[in-house]
Amino acid sequence: MNATNRLSYLDNNATTTVAPECVDIVVACMRESFGNPSSQHRLGEQAKRLVNEARAQVAGLLGALPVEIVFTGGGTESNHLAILAALAMYPDKHHIVTSAVEHPSTLLLLRHLESQGMRVSYLPVDRHGQLDLAELERSITPATVLVSLMWANNETGVLFPIEEAARLAKARGALFHTDAVQAVGKVPVDLGRIPVDLLSLSGHKLHAPKGVGALFTRKGLKWPPLFFGHQERGRRGGTEDVPAIAGLGVAAALAVEALEAGEIQIERLRDRLEQGIRTRLPRVAINGAGSTRLANTSSICFGNLDGEAILHKLDQAGVCASAGAACTAGGSEPSHVLTAMGLTRAAALASLRFSLSRYTNEADIDQVLEVLPGILRMQSVAAA
Repeated sequence: MNATNRLSYLDNNATTTVAPECVDIVVACMRESFGNPSSQHRLGEQAKRLVNEARAQVAGLLGALPVEIVFTGGGTESNHLAILAALAMYPDKHHIVTSAVEHPSTLLLLRHLESQGMRVSYLPVDRHGQLDLAELERSITPATVLVSLMWANNETGVLFPIEEAARLAKARGALFHTDAVQAVGKVPVDLGRIPVDLLSLSGHKLHAPKGVGALFTRKGLKWPPLFFGHQERGRRGGTEDVPAIAGLGVAAALAVEALEAGEIQIERLRDRLEQGIRTRLPRVAINGAGSTRLANTSSICFGNLDGEAILHKLDQAGVCASAGAACTAGGSEPSHVLTAMGLTRAAALASLRFSLSRYTNEADIDQVLEVLPGILRMQSVAAA
């Protein structure tokens, strides 16, 4: 299949394009506001004002207070800070509850902590990717320091019942953290109402630059720094990346404006994509379709075909998507998320993820629907 000059980008859960408004402020900061926010002169004060403005913008997106926002280097750092902060606050507790489908940045840290003597309970999910809240409640003991659950799954878009889970954790005396990297900017988040203690977000998932994120930490929580220094109220040392932080602030403000209308538009396009694929290819399955999902995410299983090969052909045809598997040095391994939902190894390896954004349009969906049937026919012949 010949390559095309038109590019349809449907891999927004991996990263998003940087919004033009964010590019503008990043460039302006680099050119005009390059001072150190800790410096006691006009350029330093100017940089400090930009950081404070961004802090207020991120807090506004979350329904939080500016003082509750700690800027970080991204989602992985925020997740690690949240988990390690909880352990530092309650060193006598040695149990964490999480799910089997968390992001690797959480799971890999927890596995390391297990090797150091921490006990971790990994809650299963059903075939729709959903948690059993009764099982969550049974898993929390007096020794539980933290419940850490993702708000929205990065592969399937399945939304966990975070408000109910947080209330269960709080009622049983445990801290509650949510990896909301995929949720922030896509679903309404009101931390004035939902009793979350710690929340992670990442800038490049909501049209801000890469390399910047934030950790919401509920006012009143006292935890020692892991990076020592006076910045970020003594919780995360190191000179602030003012351009990236300002970009995140603008992205947060744009998300507030676009959230409701954008979610409706994106869901309409996602449904059109799924319905179009099902009409042309009735044997496909939508992973997680039985649960409430992010409006932008569609994980589709194409029988027992080779997902990586389909992905490669889509790329040649000008469509950027993602496979439901992680590539390793020894080849492809099935997605831990999909296998936890009960998919076979072959079905997990035959799954692709299409993830949209507010910049996705009808032409992007049309391009997928135009090229995908031919690609699948070629793969079916090759597999026969």
